[in-house]
Amino acid sequence: MSLTFHWFLPTNGDSRHVVGGGHGTPATALGRDRPPTVAYLSQIARAAEDLGFVGALTPTGAWCEDAWLTTAMVSQNTERLKFLVAFRPGFVSPTLAAQMASTFQRQSGGRLLLNVVTGGESHEQRAYGDFLDKDARYRRTGEFLEIVRALWEGKSVDLRGEHLQVEAAKLARVPDPVPEVYFGGSSPIAGEVAAQHVDVYLTWGEPPAQVAEKIAWIRGLAAESGRKLRFGIRLHVITRDTSEEAWAEARRLLAGFDPQTVKAVQEGLARSESEGQRRMLALHAGQRDALEIHPNLWAGIGLVRGGAGTALVGSHEEVAERIKEYAALGIEEFVLSGYPHLEEAYWFGEGVLPRLAEDGLWRHPAGAATAPEGLVPFAS
Repeated sequence: MSLTFHWFLPTNGDSRHVVGGGHGTPATALGRDRPPTVAYLSQIARAAEDLGFVGALTPTGAWCEDAWLTTAMVSQNTERLKFLVAFRPGFVSPTLAAQMASTFQRQSGGRLLLNVVTGGESHEQRAYGDFLDKDARYRRTGEFLEIVRALWEGKSVDLRGEHLQVEAAKLARVPDPVPEVYFGGSSPIAGEVAAQHVDVYLTWGEPPAQVAEKIAWIRGLAAESGRKLRFGIRLHVITRDTSEEAWAEARRLLAGFDPQTVKAVQEGLARSESEGQRRMLALHAGQRDALEIHPNLWAGIGLVRGGAGTALVGSHEEVAERIKEYAALGIEEFVLSGYPHLEEAYWFGEGVLPRLAEDGLWRHPAGAATAPEGLVPFAS
């Protein structure tokens, strides 16, 4: 088995401190430390590509740059790296989205992955003209994916659904390969959509016992639909040569959290309709103490950032062990990030990936002939 690793493109800006934002909260001023220019994001993308990451996730929302446009530009400065583009089904017609994905595949050489984000915050959705409630948004997502997948298969689609209607929809050119669909959600209706329509189910970085429960839940729902899914996890990382160095970096980041900012962010996130966000908040309850919620799993990021709020913190050996722990549960893909994203990509890529390669759990996607020195893949 070879695990798959993806990095993150901070289209909300980057910093040596944690850049907040997400789930209806704006990006913090720290995002201006390193603005998300195409030049800087391309620098991160090229580093991730060289180090052996398969893809890079981009966020979606009012707090960051548009993912479609940004990745289309960055893709021209990379060769192999795929782009896990987050998008919201309610903001564009399914036929147009299917066409956009098909175009992206042709122009990038088949390097598009899609991260479907239903949208957990009604007030943010309304700013974009979407006035459906949360459950209705998930039902619409199901209809959306039904249409898009049929179009990608070259079919002519007529559908008169609860929320979406298309008539004689068909693509002139289908994507090759068909983009894989990634999706996350912790509510019952999210599980139904995942089981019926997606390729990879993503969870945020909860402790292993909770992740195991999620995997069992989704796996069971998928089996009822006659399907099998892969599973991925979204985490931040702080990995160093020694455990002491890694935890010192975590403490440095924590010391930079202004109490008023933490208070404001937590009040905003407490109003979230997202079940996943509720589970993230429960890991730290807005408090600065007892943030190591499982060995080497730190909930401090979630004090100032919506969405993914936990980080693997430790020596390269310790972080590799935690990855093995999640892999043993059935996690095959890891979507990672760290502050700042350029430097942390190297810490993880040069410190952790070679150790996983030695254990036969990872190989460089470029192959032995082109992998950078020190990142030797295991034999296939």
